[in-house]
Amino acid sequence: MVLLHVLFEHASGYALFAVREVEEIGMLLPQVEESVLSLGKFNSMVSLAAFFPFKSAQGALENMNAISEGVVHADLKLFLETNLPLSGKKKATLGVSDAKIGAALQEEFSLSIQTGGVVAEIGRGVRLHFHALVKGLTALAASKAQLGLGHSYSRAKVKFNVNRVDNMIIQSIALLDQLDKDINTFSMRVREWYGYHFPELVKIVPDNSMYCRMAQLIGNRKELSEESLPSLEEVVMDGAKAQAILEASRSSMGMDISPIDLINIERFSTRVVSLASYRLELQEYLRSKMIQVAPNLAALIGDVVGARLISHAGSLTNLAKYPASTVQILGAEKALFRALKTKGNTPKYGLIFHSTFIGRAAAKNKGRISRYLANKCTIASRIDCFSELPTCVYGDKLREQVEERLSFYETGDVPRKNVDVMKEAMKEATDVVTELKRKLVKKEKKRKKREKKLQDENGDAEVSMN
Repeated sequence: MVLLHVLFEHASGYALFAVREVEEIGMLLPQVEESVLSLGKFNSMVSLAAFFPFKSAQGALENMNAISEGVVHADLKLFLETNLPLSGKKKATLGVSDAKIGAALQEEFSLSIQTGGVVAEIGRGVRLHFHALVKGLTALAASKAQLGLGHSYSRAKVKFNVNRVDNMIIQSIALLDQLDKDINTFSMRVREWYGYHFPELVKIVPDNSMYCRMAQLIGNRKELSEESLPSLEEVVMDGAKAQAILEASRSSMGMDISPIDLINIERFSTRVVSLASYRLELQEYLRSKMIQVAPNLAALIGDVVGARLISHAGSLTNLAKYPASTVQILGAEKALFRALKTKGNTPKYGLIFHSTFIGRAAAKNKGRISRYLANKCTIASRIDCFSELPTCVYGDKLREQVEERLSFYETGDVPRKNVDVMKEAMKEATDVVTELKRKLVKKEKKRKKREKKLQDENGDAEVSMN
């Protein structure tokens, strides 16, 4: 009779269970399902053959990582070699819950491996009664081991470089769009409100942010004089405009305004000006994050358009997975489905329309350049996503290629071959990465030296205290 052993991986260690009456059990699967719930019945079918406890939490994590990747760890190999009858007449069949690790074990030991069916039901029973089947293991200890290993395993899986988090880019571009809308709305409110007092100012200063600063500076137009010219000129950065504002204030058709109304207008103008200045800071922050996370995409298509593509895709990884045809119409989904429904022309571009390349192309070449640009964006996003130390070298080269293609459409100048450009880019990128690694190693050495010095100082201080 063929012997069946079932391997069970637990947070506390490896367990090997011997299954009695294999052939009969295989015939009576519904009865197995019922007997799994009862410990007494389950004990009559399954007994613990061997148990190998993990020595430390780190050892448990290493073993679980190996199993999840379908690799036979040295501990598992030793455990099975010691406790499983691998030779002789009674050659065992090993039951495992995961087919991936089963294939690895079959290759390692030339075993007969069984998965699913009865093995899955026995595994379910072992999982349910594990603390009762292993001597000295309580339900609380088993639960704590599982919780600790679960946290360690999850932490290792989600570990990432904090400098390459694309979530910050998604939030920043969303906030930037919201700020643009809010600043426009608030500026229109200031224009309308202050326009009752000084209506001529709108035509002289059309810019929203500058208008709010002028409303904040001028206050009551009747108090403007020749002495106010330098401060007006500082805001509008134009002497003629400053003089025009002064002359308009003297002959304005606006109504008089009470001091309390003026105070409220000035307060609101101050808020709008602070929002506008914060928007500039946020744009600078977005630029710095794009250089860290997706330097090639930023170099190719710009910070804002690149950030919009990442935001629309959901993450840089998602964007890297998209084909060029999807990137080309990303943001124009509504137009695409409308075209498919009405059997009309599909859109040529989506978010990438906001790049300078498509605006500079002739009307007949817009579709061609958008397709070419989407292709290069896909390459740039994949390089950014999967490079260990991303640099903007490839992005600059890809941008040069798009410029050459644009020139080719206009003048007919033949662009360089892609293979030549990429060879050149690879050479430059290798040099840049080597330099970056050298700097990182140097920085790490300095940090370790500083830590060692601090530890020595603390040790000397403790000795002197004793």
